[in-house]
Amino acid sequence: MDGSLRNVTPEILVSRSLLPLCLNSGNDFWSKYVRLSIDILAGSPLSKILSVLPILFVPALLMGSRSIPTSIFPGESSQQDNSQTEAQAKITAHSDLVVLPVTVKDRNGHLVPGLQQNDFRVLDDNVEQSLDVFTAEAFPLSIVALIDDDLRSIDAEQVASSLQAIAAGISSNDEALICRFDLKFYPGEGFTNDPDKLTAEIKIAQDHSKPSTAPPVPWVISPSAHPRGVGEPSVAAAPTNLGRAPTKSLDDAVYASVELLKSRSIVRRKIILLISDGENGKQFNHYTYEDTVAALLRSNVSLYSLAVGGKSFHRKFSRLFAYANDTGGDIYYSAKRGTLERLYAQIAEQARHEYTLAYRPRGNDLHSTYHVVKVLTTRDGFLVKTRPGYYTTPVQNIPER
Repeated sequence: MDGSLRNVTPEILVSRSLLPLCLNSGNDFWSKYVRLSIDILAGSPLSKILSVLPILFVPALLMGSRSIPTSIFPGESSQQDNSQTEAQAKITAHSDLVVLPVTVKDRNGHLVPGLQQNDFRVLDDNVEQSLDVFTAEAFPLSIVALIDDDLRSIDAEQVASSLQAIAAGISSNDEALICRFDLKFYPGEGFTNDPDKLTAEIKIAQDHSKPSTAPPVPWVISPSAHPRGVGEPSVAAAPTNLGRAPTKSLDDAVYASVELLKSRSIVRRKIILLISDGENGKQFNHYTYEDTVAALLRSNVSLYSLAVGGKSFHRKFSRLFAYANDTGGDIYYSAKRGTLERLYAQIAEQARHEYTLAYRPRGNDLHSTYHVVKVLTTRDGFLVKTRPGYYTTPVQNIPER
């Protein structure tokens, strides 16, 4: 077998073959066609993938030259291009709007499409608000993929081999920046949607994310080196700990990622995809968790955590869970390469297809710098997720009534 095909996965092969045609169609149905194809072929041998690929290729080729009015999401029509322009223009023109990306799932964790404006209620400081913008259109993404460079060897191997699948989840309207962290933060070369540049950046991240062959470095507490004074007791040998202590600045890395996203357009969905085991050396961070969450909320950035090294919630993932929960994002768990590859595309699709609700605050607490937001649905059995609040500068000299 050709060495270039040896590590081909269904996700990469199908996406790279069909995704350009689907994007040219101008209709979101075909992006979902690709995702379904990936799910069907996941784990299949390469011979099966190659035999089935022409069957999947024909309908995508036929539809690649024209847009289809049918949408997989009820309520999305062929008029979406016009409504998208109108909604985004209104958000851009009115800086006083509070913009809320909202995800709705059913009891089984599936995304719920087709909801209308009257299916939602928004409370700001417990005061119900009237929506100025409501849309279910797909917003372009600005993604910082933040990759943990200090994972256990077994986890590092799975992550490194999966990273190329990140590119498959990026559409032509999206942009991504690949960053890494351990004790320090390593930003990439800049946001791009160029597949070749993105692949090159991911290759650099892969090389750094592979398991280290160096032995563990003991951390020590240095004894005082000054000459002993009269009556001063001798100094014991420096204690050495050969175990593994968290030597990562996770909070600082997230904060730095927010700084990179601040300048992106307000009509882009800004997200951080944090791929980590959740370990964090608090003593190495300059910013606290509270500082970092405040920065995320001020810039309307949602954080999606991909917890590696476990299949479900564990106490070591508590910080990853908290970041996702406190910013309106989500958390997923994975220990294997195949699952990681599928989750990259799934997270991008979820963020891209959130509902967007925007309003001018009316009747809330003008003296407060932080405002609590709740989004409710009038439909039973659905879970609504959005950011829990936002920051403003308090209004000065409010006249007494």
